[in-house]
Parts: sequence; structure tokens; C-alpha cells
Amino acid sequence: MAAEMAAQPTVLARVAARAAADTGAVRAVLPRPLAGIVFLARGSSDNAAVFGRYLAELRAGRPAGLAAPSLYTRYHATVDWHGYLVVALSQSGATPEIISTCQAVRAGGAVVLGITNEPRSPLADAVDLVLSTDAGPERAVPATKTVTAQLAVLATVTSALRAGPVPDGTLDGLPGAVAAVLDDPGPVRQLAGRWQDLDRLVVAGRGLAYGAALETALKVKETTGILAEGISTADLLHGPIAAVYAGAPVLLVDGGGTGRHRPGGTARSARRTPGTIGFPAGAARPARSGACDRGDHPWPAACLRAGPGKGRQPRRPRAPEQGDRHDLSRFRLRSPGLSPHPRAAQDGMTAAAPGTARRAVLRAGVLP
Repeated sequence: MAAEMAAQPTVLARVAARAAADTGAVRAVLPRPLAGIVFLARGSSDNAAVFGRYLAELRAGRPAGLAAPSLYTRYHATVDWHGYLVVALSQSGATPEIISTCQAVRAGGAVVLGITNEPRSPLADAVDLVLSTDAGPERAVPATKTVTAQLAVLATVTSALRAGPVPDGTLDGLPGAVAAVLDDPGPVRQLAGRWQDLDRLVVAGRGLAYGAALETALKVKETTGILAEGISTADLLHGPIAAVYAGAPVLLVDGGGTGRHRPGGTARSARRTPGTIGFPAGAARPARSGACDRGDHPWPAACLRAGPGKGRQPRRPRAPEQGDRHDLSRFRLRSPGLSPHPRAAQDGMTAAAPGTARRAVLRAGVLP
């Protein structure tokens, strides 16, 4: 897993180098007129698709969404897909339900684009155009370089959806920014140390950062065995905030730009929170096109650092062990300036009244 993570800057540089050619290939097959864009994926690829869904609708000015493969594999739905672009993501290019769903929507009139790490896989026969992530073999169970490559390819694909001229350099600076994060293990080690004894974790993000939050939660589960849930920041601040009252720690994925959801100057305090990872000083930032206005998502590195300390082998899923249990009593929500909620005081824990808890979650990148 470490070697595959280290390969990310090289992989991303290859994707960036061919971005103009890929954009032209996508534009050549787009439906005219374009009715909408739908993404089809499972697992980590589905989290990448969430990022693509946000970016596609922003750039195309057309509705975008996520497909439900079960409608075709279980219910055998018949749907008119004329005018739609369907983007199928599969690292292996061999997932049966992705392939069969591609065949079904293509038969319904959709133009289907495949994004895969295996361009000669069965997916190639089920789509109109294949774009490769060109990431090389990935042996670790937790996907790393293939996921970040998918995100970069999606930035290229959605560039082709714009009505006007496509600006060059959308991915400029991304390989260097990722390399700078990987070369600075200090913040990652600090965050992994804070994760070391967790049994559960809430990972929240919004907008273009939502997919990264979902994938971060998945990586935590795969590498450490911690029960992590990815959730929209907006959704967290409704009913699920009760889990934070109960002491669940929160990791906030900051996407920067207009997707930031931190009223009252919370962005500044989040950057000061120990464990929050941002761009290293002097690192080249990607072009701020909206696609990659933050390229610093070093969650695989943090998971890898936390995993070995918990006896995890990233190449193999962990089997349950005898005596496994989850003691959640030690987790508390503590933030400066918060008074205990009356009900929480009865339970012997430090929490916050609803109004202040909302601000606390948004103000802190990680709540211990």
C-alpha cells in the first residue's frame, strides 16, 4: 500500500499530460443535445463518482446523478436513456453488475463512457469510449492510486461538458501538491496517533469534498477496523449530530473554496486544530478551476500509519478476532468555550447544547 501511495504523483502526471486528448475524445462522443449525466460505480469508485456528480452538474449545467445498478440486475428495468451520458467507473473493469448495467443503459440509448485501470477488460466491450487511469497494478485491498487517478480523469471528463472553450491546466500543480503531502509525514503521523485508540469515527464533508469524506471513511474501515461513517456536513448537523453529543469524534474534510461550510470564522480555527492536514508550506497548488481547488487528500497515508499499530495488514481484509469488543465510553466531545448540555451532565459526559455543538463540529477539524 505504501508503494502504491508513493506512485500517485507519477500516475497523476500521466493523467494530466493526456488531459487535452481525453477531453477531445469525450467531446466527440457526447450526446447532442445533452440531457444529463449519470455515474455508475460500486465501492471506492462510487465515492469517486460522487465527486464526479457534483462537478458534472456544475460544469455542464445539466442534471447529474448516480445510477442504481439493482434496477437493471434485479428488477430488469426498461428506461429511455436517449440524450444521457453514463460514466461507468470500475478499477478492474470486470465487475459483472457494472458491465451488465452498462449494456442495459446503452441499449436504452445512452452514450456510455468507461473509466478503468484495465482498458482491455470486459468493460471495454460494453461502452462507447474507454479512458484508462493508467495507474499500474494495485495489490492492496484499500485502493489508493486508482482512486486519485479516477478523480483526476473525472476532472478531465467534466471539462469536456462545458459549453465554451476548455481552459488548459486544470490539473497543473496537482502531482506536485500530492508529492509534497506524501513527503511530509509529520501531520499524517500526528493524525494517525490520534486515531490509534478509536473504535468509531464520523468523517464529514460537503460539496466537492463529500466524495473524499466517504472514501476517507472507507479507508479507515479497511485499514484499521475502526467503524467510520462518511456523511455530508449538512446532514450531520441534523439528526446524526446526536452521535456527536454521545461522544463520537469527527474528522472534517475541508474542500476549500465555496464548498466550505464554516460560519463564524471556523476555517481559520480548523486549520489550527491538531490533526488537520493541509497543503505543506510552499507546495504548488492545483489550478483553482473548481475541479481540484484542493489536491491535499492524504487520507491513505494516515490510514496506513494508523493501521500497523492496530495489527492490520492492508493487503488482506481483517477477520473478526475472539474477544473483540467496542468500548465507546471513553469518547467525549470537548471544545473550548462550550458548557455541558444538561442531559449530557446527567450522563456523566461533556457535551454541548445544540446551538453550540453545531458550531463546535464546524470549528474543529478533529474533535477528540
